[in-house]
Amino acid sequence: MADTREHVLTGTRGTISAREWPHPRPRYVALVVHGYGEHAGRYAELAGVLTGHGAAVYGPDHMGHGRSAGERVVIEDFEDVVTDVHTVAGLARADRPGLPVVLIGHSMGGLIAARYAQRYGDRLAALVLSGPVIGAWELPGRLLALDEIPDIPVSPAALSRDPAVGAAYAADPLVWHGPMKRPTLEAFVRTLETVAKGGDVGPLPLLWLHGDDDRLVPLSGSRIGVERLSGGLPTERIYAGARHEVFNETNKAEVFADLTGFLDGVLPD
Repeated sequence: MADTREHVLTGTRGTISAREWPHPRPRYVALVVHGYGEHAGRYAELAGVLTGHGAAVYGPDHMGHGRSAGERVVIEDFEDVVTDVHTVAGLARADRPGLPVVLIGHSMGGLIAARYAQRYGDRLAALVLSGPVIGAWELPGRLLALDEIPDIPVSPAALSRDPAVGAAYAADPLVWHGPMKRPTLEAFVRTLETVAKGGDVGPLPLLWLHGDDDRLVPLSGSRIGVERLSGGLPTERIYAGARHEVFNETNKAEVFADLTGFLDGVLPD
């Protein structure tokens, strides 16, 4: 795995930490947008696949996540997070001028990436959504209906069939292991509606990856949003038995091959 670099940028609500997995002569830039409660460092293996495929990879820690500033896991407005991702994209474009940019968003990062594509899709070469929070996701509404948000963290076993993935997640000090917070849940509800009303991404190539045993972000709810966002024409790969984190699943070699194969088909030679 190549050495990583850390950049500290001025975000919308404090400093943003972004990791870079460099490539000496990249042919494209990949922006990796992480999910709720985690951080970009959990995507080192994906970054290794992408750098091996010719990418310079950048991944921010969102506000309130990882090494970035802010109250833990509090996001009051996802539009600010989209703007922060765009700041990191600006850094990448300044470092690597003229290269095509691919955006890869997982889970909550899929929601952020979808909204990014609605705002800045003309500057992207491709969009990849992994287990995306998009379409019909019932969890925020259920939790917001309660007087008090229960202290129930994400179950490590829901992430992957590989128990080592859950164990590493549970032991990771940069992962949030507490309850969800009301402002973030309210922001989820608003942004799901914003993306639903925001229109499709036109001809932008879109790859959707999802496990059919994803209990955190069910496949059927995401399908509604992905088909709306893509104009009904996504490239989809649904993995039998896979849980939420397909990049960390027991069949991850298949997932990585599907990802790089898709990119080979849409990026310039």
